[in-house]
Parts: sequence; C-alpha cells; structure tokens
Amino acid sequence: MIKKITGSQELFILSTDHTSYMLAITPSGHAEHLYYGARIDVDTAEELEALRQKREFEPGNAIVYSADHPTTVLEDMCLEFSGTGHGDIREPFIELVQADGSRTTDFLYRGSEITDSKPSLSGLPGSYNADGTAEHLCLTFKDGAMVLELHYCVYPECDVITRWAKLVNNGDHAIELERLLSTQLDLPDNEWQTTSFHGAWTREMDKYTADTTHGKFVIESRTGCSSNRANPFFMLHRADTTEDHGAVYGFNLIYSGNHYAAVETNAYGKPHIVQGVNPSGFRFVLDKGESFTAPESVMTYSDNGFSGQSRNMHRFVKDHILRGEWAKVERPILLNSWEASYFNISESNLVSLAKAGHEMGVELFVMDDGWFGDRSDDTRSLGDWDPNHKKLPGGLGRLSKKITDHGMQFGIWVEPEMVNVNSRLYEQHPDWAMAIKGKLHSEGRHQRILDLCNPEICDYLIEKMSEVFSSGKISYVKWDMNRIFSDVYSPYLHPKRQGETAHRYILGLYKIMGALTKRFPHILFEGCASGGNRFDLGILCYFPQIWASDNTDALCRSHIQEGYSYGYPQCCIGAHVSGSPNHQTLRSTPLETRFNIAAFGALGYELDVGKMFRWDKEHTRLQITLYKVWRDVLQYGDFYRIRSGNVHEWICVSDDKTRAVGMMMQESVEPNTQAHRFYCKGLDPDRTYRFHNISGRVNIKLFGSLINTMSPIRIRQDGMLHNMIARFIKMGGEVEDHTAKGSVLMSAGVALRQQFSGTGYNENVRLFPDFSSRMYFIEAVE
Repeated sequence: MIKKITGSQELFILSTDHTSYMLAITPSGHAEHLYYGARIDVDTAEELEALRQKREFEPGNAIVYSADHPTTVLEDMCLEFSGTGHGDIREPFIELVQADGSRTTDFLYRGSEITDSKPSLSGLPGSYNADGTAEHLCLTFKDGAMVLELHYCVYPECDVITRWAKLVNNGDHAIELERLLSTQLDLPDNEWQTTSFHGAWTREMDKYTADTTHGKFVIESRTGCSSNRANPFFMLHRADTTEDHGAVYGFNLIYSGNHYAAVETNAYGKPHIVQGVNPSGFRFVLDKGESFTAPESVMTYSDNGFSGQSRNMHRFVKDHILRGEWAKVERPILLNSWEASYFNISESNLVSLAKAGHEMGVELFVMDDGWFGDRSDDTRSLGDWDPNHKKLPGGLGRLSKKITDHGMQFGIWVEPEMVNVNSRLYEQHPDWAMAIKGKLHSEGRHQRILDLCNPEICDYLIEKMSEVFSSGKISYVKWDMNRIFSDVYSPYLHPKRQGETAHRYILGLYKIMGALTKRFPHILFEGCASGGNRFDLGILCYFPQIWASDNTDALCRSHIQEGYSYGYPQCCIGAHVSGSPNHQTLRSTPLETRFNIAAFGALGYELDVGKMFRWDKEHTRLQITLYKVWRDVLQYGDFYRIRSGNVHEWICVSDDKTRAVGMMMQESVEPNTQAHRFYCKGLDPDRTYRFHNISGRVNIKLFGSLINTMSPIRIRQDGMLHNMIARFIKMGGEVEDHTAKGSVLMSAGVALRQQFSGTGYNENVRLFPDFSSRMYFIEAVE
C-alpha cells in the first residue's frame, strides 16, 4: 500500500510484498529519494531522520541551492528527478528551453494525490490491473506556469513499481521540451555493476556486465525502435550477486521507440540512474495548455539474485502487460512457410506443406512473405496488400478455407509500416513515405517508412489491414518491420516540429495496433521486427508474443533466449525448429536439440516438413505430442536459469510445484568429463518427485568409423552400407528414472548416466557430443 505521513515534512512509502520505496519532501521543496530495497517499516519522524543525508557545510567547488537552504547541494543529493541549473550537473531528468532562451528549471513541490485508479497515458500503452484498480501516487511540482507531475503505481504481488512523468505548459508562451525521462533512481553507494543486453540482427540479447563505479554507462537506441542493438531492459546488481543470492534492481520501459538509460556515478560516489525516451534528436514544442507524457517505466528489486528479479518481471509481464483473449492462453504450435518456400509460394504448395505439418500435429499454418501484389522478391510491392491471384487464385478466403478444412488454423505475414518505391501505393502517395525533399534517402531492405505521424496514413492502414484480416479465416498475424530509421523527417509535420517525428511515429503505431487488436480480438498477433529489433513491453501491450530472432540456430538461440529470460517470460518468446544446416549459420545441430531449445517458448517449426526423412518426421511428431502435454509448464511456469556457459541448464516449474521440465545442453565436448549432475530449482522441498527422461533412439552414424570395432566386415564411413545400416538400426539411449524429495533434487542434484568418453558404450552410457541436449521431466508423486 501507499502510506503518507504528514508532519513537519512529508514522507511517502510505496510498499510491495517484499520491497519498500521511500521518498520525502525537503524543506526546500525538492523530492529526496530515501530508500529502495528489501521491505522495511518507517513510522516516526526519528526513523525518517535516520534515512536522510546529513550536511552541515557545503562541499568545496560546489553550488548551494539558495541562501535560505545553505546545506542543499543538488549535485550530491539523492533525488526523484534532476533538472538543469542550480548546480545539479548530473544527467537531467527534464531539460527544456523557455521563451526567453533560458534552460534552468526549478520545479518545487506543490502537492500530492493518492488514488485507487490509474490515469491513462495520452496515447501510450501501460500496465494495468484486471480489476481496473491501481495503487497510484501523483506528486505535483511547479516552476512558474509549468507543472511537472510524477506518477507512481504499485503492483505488490510482483514487487514492481512503475513510474512516469507529465509536463503541462500553462504559460502564455511556447516551450521547447528537449527531454522528459520516465524514471530516476539515486542510490547512496557505488558498489554496483550494470548488466545490459546488446547485439545486432541474428545476434540479439548478448549479456554484457560492466563496472559502473565511475563515469557514465549509456544504454540507448537511435534506430527509431527499441532495437536489437540495446534492449531497454537492464539490471543493476552487486558484484557478488548470483542467480539465487544478492541484490538486483531490474529496469524496463513500456515503449517501442528510441530509448535511453544512463548509469552515472557522481563525484561523490553516488549512482544516478535515469531511463526514458532518448533525448537525441528529440524536441517537443508545447504551446499554451499543451502537455507531454513520458512512457511508463518499470522497476523491481530482489535480494534473491538474478532469478528472483526475473520472476518478478515475468509475473509482472504476464499479469499486468499482456492482455486480451491470448494473454493467458496456451499458444498454438505453428508451421511457418518462410524457410521452406521463401517468396516462391503457390496455393498448392502451401496446402501441401500445411497438410504435412498437420499430420505431425501442427495446429497453425502461417503463410509468410510473398503472397501479395507483384511480390517475387523484397524490392517490390510492399504496401500493395491485395493477394497475388497468380499465386493464390482464390485469394486469402479460398486458401484459408483449404487450410482450416484440414483441421488447422491459418495465419499470414504483413509489414504494414513499410513501402517499396516500386509499388502502387508509393506511386499514388509518394508523400506518405518519410523522406527529406530534394535529398538522397538511404533505404534498408529496399524499403521506406510510412509516415505514421500523419493521421490519414494511420487511418488508411487500419482500414486496409481490417480488409485483409477479414478476407479469410485468419487466426494469426505476424507483424513485421524490417528496417531501422534513416533520414528521419515527416512530410506531415511543420519544420519546427521535426524533433517530434520519432515519438509521434510510435504514437501512430500504437493507435494502429490498438484499433486492430480491438477489432480482431480473436487473432493472435506476433510482433516481429527483423526478429528481435522491437522486443519490448510496448509491443507486448498489444501483441502477446514476439519473434525473438531471425536466427533459428539452436546454439545461438540458447544464448538469445537465455538473454531474454532475464526480463521477459517464455510465453512471449517465439521460438522455431528449423532445418539443418541452419540457414543463418550453416551449423548442423541435432533435431532433438533444436526442439529442446525451442520448446522453452512459443513453439513453432520453420522448415520443409514434407521433405523430411521418415525417421525425422516420426521424431518431430513425437516432439509435438510431448510438447502439448507439457506446454502449460513450458510457456507459463516459473523459469530458472540453473547454469550458463558451455553447459546450459534451465527448468520451468508449474505454479503449484507439481510438475517441472528441465533442459541441459552442451555446446562442446570436454574430453573425459564423464559425470554431470542436474540440480533442480523451484520445487517443493518436502514433496516427493519422479525425475525421468524419455529415452531417445541413437543414429549409429554418430559413431562414424567406430562402427568397425563391432562389425565383422569393414564398413566405409558414409558409404552405402553405412547409410543402409543407419536407416534400419537404431540404438537405444540412456534412461534416467529416480524418485526423491524436492530437497534432494535441488540440493544434491541427480547424478546422470556416464557421458561417453571413448572407452566403451552400452545402453547406459549418455552419448553427448557437441550441441547435444536432454530434456528431463519432474512430476510430484502422490
């Protein structure tokens, strides 16, 4: 709950089940941050005084706020927000230019309001409670005719606090807002590290940890989207923090555009963390009576290590971000046509592919790019959202009926935000694309970006996509966006308002997504932007899952999905089994491993299932059957990272702790390391469980020429006889089957069967070469 104590000073306490967040108003009218961490109780003025920073004299070479407050030195205070001027030289929370050209701001406290409902965020998505209530605090500060509101919401069961800000110009003259961030957290000591997630296309969510005890560490996107270069989620933690122990702060932003976060340590050793819309290139003009609302930011704290922080964030996303009919529904297993067909599609080959998938248990068939206009490659027809009748003679209606008649759902790929110059849409409306008149425009994937600052374009896309989505039995839409921004300019906006372009584009996007998800609540929308180029909480407010990466290589995906797992639950992560060698890396990995990694997400397949070998088809059918049994745990269970590195170990545990699925994957073999132990997490220590695997069949070709140590005749490796033997003879894999209490499985672990190390093999030896993996199932015994 939020508690307010009124006396000579005001104290505000925001409490969750396990954390406390405290701030107080100083005699000078500033909002001083006192504490954020494990839950504590402060009930008296004496206890409040124990938390406040003490100062009798100003430090040398610093600025005193005023003669009336000679010990107030803003540069060295823990504040709820920082401005410019009056001596606060840290990264500002708010920055603006007033009519007289001045930049100094002096927002001082004027009042507070505590409500049980959350106000809307002016066109931006945000968190919510299913029952419509919210524990909400608004603090108001004024500087002349300008009003700054700081908003806080509390989600106690998730140990999450959200923040955002709003600036209102009540003056007679326009102001130019150059930044208004969403959150600021100042801490009293500098023994912290920052972990953030960076990368590029097909290399998303690389985990990077840096000491941030001096200087400034910046996490930002200038791409026009949240970007694969730097995800908006990051953590602050102690150097000795582990998965299960130690203090961790988690931060995220409910926003899909250019974002910015900085972890700065001031001259006195105090960390200063800010996050919000990227101020680079941003300038918002506020005329009299106009306002600007910053996106909502998300904060959590856990003293149970990285996994504790992750579970807080996962619970928050599942309960307070995802919404609509698909929020808590198990996601269907899909087959996507892209890597099987690319642009070379036709009604007949799509139906044939879907039928082959259905025979293996696939529930949803998705037609990817290439179905509209004159779309034979990626240089043409983007924007012309009418079916190509040479490829689809009966349009989406007839194709979708043929697919659904086979007992499957049907989905399509679209990329509504983009246009090719070689298209009817561009020929009719060249001014609808972002470009600077008379100057070269640099393109990505032969595309230009439609100017979503223009309401006419937004309305057109809403109606055109509504026409497409209504033209057949469509249950799923993959919404792509395959380029970052360049030469950012809106032909619709006045030249003096071009600094608003990037943010207004995102507002236009949210308007389109909001309208379409409301019109088509039954459709499962999956966000995609070259894979993980727009994987953020803003998209998840509309689309309940996101294609995590265009890279489907199992080894790469083990790192990518593990990176996402720090801030996002597995039900949000689109993950596919694709062909081998992989189309992005040319790496060959076992089908078992490709499935085991993809199963820890919203499972799909992206390969030509009709041309798979008979044994692979049967194996895939069994995988799909298995996934359906355990899908609820894999998509919605509590996720734990057990081990990372050369060996990855994960486990998902059901809410009632009666069922769990574990996974172990090895990147490369270390010779003569025969013993592995699997340590479970998240189980009930007093409950008895059965720990077991499903024994696989081993392809004899895995042994190569070693087959000759047991064969009475010489067999040439990869020769006709070798291939024939491998086709008809499959060897049994090792069996694990143990019954033990949860405390044993978690503390002592399970000693697995001996790993093959070149000294002998029988059915009790675990063959575990490079890129091998195993899945383990844990069930409570009544």
